[in-house]
This record gives sequence, C-alpha cells and structure tokens, in this order.
Amino acid sequence: MELVFIRHGQGEHTLDIPSSLQIKDPSLTTKGVEQAKLLRNQIPLTNRDIIIISPIRRTLETAFIWSENIDCRKIVSPLVSPRMFPIRSDWESLPCDKIIDLEIIKNVYPTFEIDSKVPLNIWSDGINTLPENQFIKLAEEFIVNCKQLQKEKVYIVSHDGTITSYRQMISGQSLTRKDFLLETDWFQITC
Repeated sequence: MELVFIRHGQGEHTLDIPSSLQIKDPSLTTKGVEQAKLLRNQIPLTNRDIIIISPIRRTLETAFIWSENIDCRKIVSPLVSPRMFPIRSDWESLPCDKIIDLEIIKNVYPTFEIDSKVPLNIWSDGINTLPENQFIKLAEEFIVNCKQLQKEKVYIVSHDGTITSYRQMISGQSLTRKDFLLETDWFQITC
C-alpha cells in the first residue's frame, strides 16, 4: 500500500510568523486556495479514492477544494493532526494547531466521515505533544487501519511536522525540519 502525504495549502498562520502562529483556526489564504485547486491536475482523484484529513480548517479546506465534484471517501482523523517536529515535550500546542470542534466539522463538511476508531482524548488533545513512544503506537495502529481500507493508495492531507514524523517512523531514517514539505507538496511512501 502507498501512503501519499500531502501538506495543506498556505494558511493565514504563516503570513507573519511568529505572531501569526497565535491565530486560532486559521483558514487558507487566497494563495492556499489556488494551491489546493492545482492539486486537481497534479493528483487527480476518482470516486474510488480515499482521503484522510487532519481536523484543522486549513487541511479540511485543502481536501474539500481538491476533491470538489469527486465523490470519493473523505475521513477526518486526529491521528494526522498537527505534530511538533522534533517533539518538544516542554512546549504546548500553538493556537493555530488546535483541533476544531467536531460539531463544526460535521456542520461545515457534512460529506466528511469522522474517524470513530480514535479515542476521545486524541480528538480533544491531538498528537502534537504526545511523547514519541505514544505517537509511534498510535501511528502504527493508524497504518494498520489504512491497510484495512484495502486500497493501493491512501491520500493523507496533513501538516509538515506530522508528515515528517510519519516519514521518519515508516522509513527508519533520521529526518530534520529541512525535510519538511512545501505547501501542497506531497511525499509517497510504501507501507
């Protein structure tokens, strides 16, 4: 099975760093919307595809725009929500990386499924500051669940630190922040 990790389009939280990181629930910028539209040609979807999406507005918007008019399966999961890389257990999640309320997701994106296999504490706290051993346990379970979808490819719309954390865990390579993907770049890895 191939996992195709895609970083979300440009978000409002990246326009004036570090102060913009304090924005709660940032949306895509105009550029981010255009980047998401470009994904339609770069990675065309079909009705048979599956996208797993982080429960953060910028990733939900990216997936929604990219998959517009395609009736593929879209699953929202906190197991691909923001994650610090490298992990710093003494840091807290930034306001821009807080998971949005499930009711908001259900109301704004009614065709998106909610991953019901994930414990409620992960829905509220996310994976951003989980100790590495706890993240690896959840990530391994996530990959098993992806394999159970019985697809050749599973697309995952997520965040730079999260993607790099999964890449490092799956490949066994030691990665750094220099390995972060750019906005709407993607990385494909075999599991």
